[in-house]
Amino acid sequence: MSKIALVDDDRNILTSVSMTLEAEGFEVETYNDGQAALDAFNKRMPDMAVLDIKMPRMDGMDLLQRLRQKSSMPVIFLTSKDDEIDEVLGLRMGADDYVKKPFSQRLLVERIRALLRRQDVIGGEVVEETEENKVMIRGDLTMDPLRHAVTWKGNDVSLTVTEFLLLQALAQRPGFVKSRDQLMDVAYDDQIYVDDRTIDSHIKRLRKKMRQADDAFSAIETLYGIGYRYNEA
Repeated sequence: MSKIALVDDDRNILTSVSMTLEAEGFEVETYNDGQAALDAFNKRMPDMAVLDIKMPRMDGMDLLQRLRQKSSMPVIFLTSKDDEIDEVLGLRMGADDYVKKPFSQRLLVERIRALLRRQDVIGGEVVEETEENKVMIRGDLTMDPLRHAVTWKGNDVSLTVTEFLLLQALAQRPGFVKSRDQLMDVAYDDQIYVDDRTIDSHIKRLRKKMRQADDAFSAIETLYGIGYRYNEA
């Protein structure tokens, strides 16, 4: 049973999310500020942490910085819709993904499961291979869903879970157009609404990361007013 630490100063979120995660079979520990969580982590580290960014005493950024000095456990940030700068900074500091408030709890559960699967593989545990998690190769792109690993021309590219899912959806059928609505279905679910700009922002960050591996990366094409497609060289 994986232990999840949930750190947020909103008691309603702590109560509702912990109940959902426990119903999904996780062991959950809740903390209402970063310092209380850090004190507990110094005694026993959880398998994963879900952190709010803005909290009293010690915020999520400070807590993440302290954690990364001693642990590489997966971390998901909970952010408000206006926290784009904090999202980018958090990812640079070592967060694995973020989920915007208000969020679907089912979405959060899926993000947690995806990151724990990746951690299991990194740790050497045997995970059953299925059609969905087989390694996919598309030209210069290689994607390993079990390891949540992406390479482009042999160079590693670090993606969040959301970015990985979007790239996977596009690359599965090169040359075919995916509308923004279809990509929303991949990255989110029908319990939460996101507008077109959210998908566009994810694609923008995805392209930027791919171009850090290759300045000439152009495999993701925008079809204005329609959507996106992956072009295999």
